[in-house]
Amino acid sequence: MTHACFDPKLLIKNYPRGEKELLGPFNRFGPKDTIDWFESKGVYLKAEGDGRMFPTTDSSETIINCFLSTAEKLGVEIHTQQKIESIEKVNDEFHLKMKDASLIKCEKLILATGNSSKGHIWAKELGHTIQEPVPSLFTFNVPASPLSNLSGISFEDVSVEICKSSFSQSGPLLITHFGFSGPAILKLSAWAARLLNKKEYSFEIKINWTKDHSLDQITQKLLKLKKNHQSKTLLSENIFKLPKNFWRLALRRLKIQDDKRLNDLTSKEINELSKLLFCDNFKVKGKTTNKEEFVTCGGVTLKEVNFKTMESKICKGLFFAGEILDIDGVTGGFNFQNAWTSAFLAGMPAS
Repeated sequence: MTHACFDPKLLIKNYPRGEKELLGPFNRFGPKDTIDWFESKGVYLKAEGDGRMFPTTDSSETIINCFLSTAEKLGVEIHTQQKIESIEKVNDEFHLKMKDASLIKCEKLILATGNSSKGHIWAKELGHTIQEPVPSLFTFNVPASPLSNLSGISFEDVSVEICKSSFSQSGPLLITHFGFSGPAILKLSAWAARLLNKKEYSFEIKINWTKDHSLDQITQKLLKLKKNHQSKTLLSENIFKLPKNFWRLALRRLKIQDDKRLNDLTSKEINELSKLLFCDNFKVKGKTTNKEEFVTCGGVTLKEVNFKTMESKICKGLFFAGEILDIDGVTGGFNFQNAWTSAFLAGMPAS
């Protein structure tokens, strides 16, 4: 439902697009306000260890019923199974032409159509510029990965960089049967969404399995290990505390035998192992949706919206809420919070 991050300056860091624009709105209606709003309706939220917040019932039906009952109490009319053919601005009114040829007129209109192309078309016809929607929050396919047999193995903290770019992220990583997933990959896909779309999802990444160590630091640690534990095997001395099966495979990729003693390691082998740990390169060919989640970046250009009221600067009386805007957050409840905040701000002047 949201994320247990209550400092707006920290909260906005989770939005690849919309970071600057959301600071003011989050100061007016943030996660704490979301929690309070639901509690006022008898719905209580709980925080998981990673900060994600869910209803204590663990049921989405709780939230749906909350919205429906609140709408009923306020006299909100909900029309289902309706299709809007077109939206026009006629003088000071919006005319919504329905499929059955009926006409709905209103002075104020909120578009909250998510990443639907229909919403983008209507916004464009009403004068707005649309940033082309492209996927965000996806995992990486690596068909030729030498690590595919290690599917399910995770790392607590690595750094991943897109080669020949300025995009990099650190955090947990998961090896999958198709490539890589986990927070580090998902965050990287979000921040680099437009670049990767231009590359048609064919690019190279490099992974530092030790995260904070430089190439020289890795080399020096291995040399010190060799000096202090000459009779032991490199396999048994997993100095960087990497998953055991990954460590074994890393040595085999360099043709270092499991029983090879540290004293017998050559300078070339140490240098090659250092490079592999510091800069392990993989060719990515394609993407996969993260679970059932699909998030896009793109939508209504942010400079055309007044973020104090969520009203259009171009079309008076038109408001926006949610993912129709060129705003997207990383996974963890952040896209929900953008929806609640923008809807609250748009609803006040539009009501």
